Amino acid sequence: MVRRARGAEWRRAEALPGITVTGETAEVRVFPPVPLDGWPRDLARLQVSGTDLDDPEPPVEPDPDLPVLWFNPGLDMSAGKAMAQAGHGAQLAWWELPDEHRTAWRDAGFPLAVRTADPAHWHELTSAGLPLVRDAGFTEIAPGSCTVVADHPALRRGRS
Repeated sequence: MVRRARGAEWRRAEALPGITVTGETAEVRVFPPVPLDGWPRDLARLQVSGTDLDDPEPPVEPDPDLPVLWFNPGLDMSAGKAMAQAGHGAQLAWWELPDEHRTAWRDAGFPLAVRTADPAHWHELTSAGLPLVRDAGFTEIAPGSCTVVADHPALRRGRS
């Protein structure tokens, strides 16, 4: 689940067990997984809102030395859903990267790029044996839909 907070809500969320990552313009906090009915009250009452993104300029090419999370160009997801899927993709990248690449990624502060693939590139990505995020279908995406592919040169070594 992805939630949004600021002010007093953010301070209450920061007091809970988790890890905060600070970027240039935002902070993200990750909490240990809990069952849906076990959410702390201060998290359960937060909502995803005001997160629709509108960037008039196309993004720059991703850094080839960093993990890239590629979104499925054929799916329409809310911003909250996309954030959750990106989180799943980053976790899969972490699990699949060799130890030396994990260490370098961690030491650099976990930078990555998130992009929407064009359809031809999406087909190549989903055929390359890279880590895939498949949605369970409980919300807005059909069950089994591939939402994100985690890519990195180290993940492609030894794969078809």
